[in-house]
Amino acid sequence: MPRAQWPLRNGRPNIEIVLTLALDGKPSPRTLLADTGAGSRQAGFDLILDEDDCVLCGGLHLFTATLRGAYKGAFPVYSVRVDLPSLGFAKPLRVVGVPSVPPGLDGIACFGFLNRFQYGNFGDRDSFGLEA
Repeated sequence: MPRAQWPLRNGRPNIEIVLTLALDGKPSPRTLLADTGAGSRQAGFDLILDEDDCVLCGGLHLFTATLRGAYKGAFPVYSVRVDLPSLGFAKPLRVVGVPSVPPGLDGIACFGFLNRFQYGNFGDRDSFGLEA
């Protein structure tokens, strides 16, 4: 099974995804906080990104979601293609666009997304990983 692991960032689990810019088709890596407490399996979205990233990547507006956790209020949800090349994952996902993301990160990978994979430190307490 393919596995990808990333070193903890400020002691917190993170993953790296790749977005594709709509203007020129160039890949654009993003580092996301891996947060199993963000959203539920039925939340209707997989990631939280800066709304500008959703637009720059040609995200298609789907609907508006009301969030009640760290982000409170109504936010647009986009369909955005997300790649994890090392896992062979490339799919359009439902992404909430917010005006700002956690400092030092590019967004949040929510439980609904993380739960598609096996996840954890896989015996290395200084890293976090996903396994297909």
